[in-house]
Amino acid sequence: MSEPVLRAAVRAVVLDPDDRILLVRFEFPDRSLWATPGGGIEPGESFEEALVRELEEEAGLVGTELGPAIWTREHVFPLGDWDGQAERYHLVRVPAFEPRPRLSWEQLRSEYVTAIRWWTLAELQASEERFAPTRLPALLRQLLDEGPPQVPRDVGV
Repeated sequence: MSEPVLRAAVRAVVLDPDDRILLVRFEFPDRSLWATPGGGIEPGESFEEALVRELEEEAGLVGTELGPAIWTREHVFPLGDWDGQAERYHLVRVPAFEPRPRLSWEQLRSEYVTAIRWWTLAELQASEERFAPTRLPALLRQLLDEGPPQVPRDVGV
């Protein structure tokens, strides 16, 4: 059995001064979930360049200063030519803002993105929604309590 071919991707744990986290809603044909902004790395892009581009496209963030890499995650699922994604997450602290994606909603929907909004930790913990990573409420609680890890932590599926 061959190893799955995973797309390299990068995501941001975007937190505002009130520790709200910015999430995007993905609606796939078989499931929907909320995840952090980000996506695949284009040929010739670094992780950082890809993340800056994705944050501008999905949230309208421009000139974003990226924080440390805090999490990693591998997830096998049908993804076009890929068998899944290998993701690296960066912490990004920003002033409060209203998300205004650079991409049109038609373009975002073509990538299965249907909404973007801020969440408090209490809202995450009380929600019946699906999140990626699946343990996102607990992971955010740990991040807020302990700060960023010294080396990126594998957060599982």
